[in-house]
Amino acid sequence: MEKVTIIGVDLAKNAFQLHGAAADGSVVFRKKLSRLQFCKFMAGHPTCIVAMEACGSSHYWSREMARLGHRPKLIAPGYVKPFIKRQKNDAADAEAIVEAAQRPTMRFVETKSEEQQSRAIVFRTREQLVNQRTELVNALRAHLYEFGHVAPQGIGHLRRLAEVVEDENTELPDLVREICGDLLGQIDQLTGRLDALKKTIDVLSRKGETSQRLQTMPGVGPIAALAIETFAPPMETFKCGRDFAAWLGLVPLQKSTGGKQRLGKTSKMGQRDIRRLLIVGAMAVVQWASRKGASEGSWLARMMAKKPRMLVAIALANKMARGIWAMLTKQEDYRNPAMVPA
Repeated sequence: MEKVTIIGVDLAKNAFQLHGAAADGSVVFRKKLSRLQFCKFMAGHPTCIVAMEACGSSHYWSREMARLGHRPKLIAPGYVKPFIKRQKNDAADAEAIVEAAQRPTMRFVETKSEEQQSRAIVFRTREQLVNQRTELVNALRAHLYEFGHVAPQGIGHLRRLAEVVEDENTELPDLVREICGDLLGQIDQLTGRLDALKKTIDVLSRKGETSQRLQTMPGVGPIAALAIETFAPPMETFKCGRDFAAWLGLVPLQKSTGGKQRLGKTSKMGQRDIRRLLIVGAMAVVQWASRKGASEGSWLARMMAKKPRMLVAIALANKMARGIWAMLTKQEDYRNPAMVPA
């Protein structure tokens, strides 16, 4: 029997499809195992490469395979899909994972530690609570609008809606007042939970040296710093700052051919959480500069003089991503860029 050098695993909750291949890519075995059988099989199998698609449980199994002495490799699902020959099933997926993992230029996903996954849960939970609160505020605005009470969008105008509900002189049916009061109570509960999570994030961002260093950059706060530390791979995996910006989806989409460069809109083909937070932080810097005035002769001042505000914010987010790469690879705090004449 040929020696198995790589095993492709199509992960699931209870059924695991395995595809074992030799060094030349020839098939050695195909197996479908239960969760318990999979653990026992991999514990007794000689050391080899174990390739899996990056999914919900893949980081856990990657750590388990490393603990058993194997060499785990995680692949983004989008890079596996082209290797599925025709029909899609578990066996075909496992075979495609092996084919993709054997490509010499394949890019792999870094395995997250338990600490990183724990911080990710904090971040995701906060995002979920923010979305729930936004949904409730919009519902409250819509209900009151039906009775002629209008308020601008945004959580900052919630007090105006609450005054309408609490004022007994407003002509609202008792049933509507009761339901809207319920909505206000739910919004208050979510706000309290968000404040508690914000304190947790602040504590986490003060503990890590990386988070503290990231916050020296204007536009990067505790939440953005936590997201970068949680979701971004080690900066050493990128050759330059532009590669990190491209990984985030902050560079123009290329459709070049025949030696002609054709650049389109921002690709948005990357880590959406970090990208969104960098753009939000960049917009805050742009708004501050529009009120206080950017330094004369600076890149930001020149951009704001001739470009729309949103475009300037995205360009600044791109520069921030490159600066973050430089800060983390050189282990230095943020330094203001030198003035370059126009």
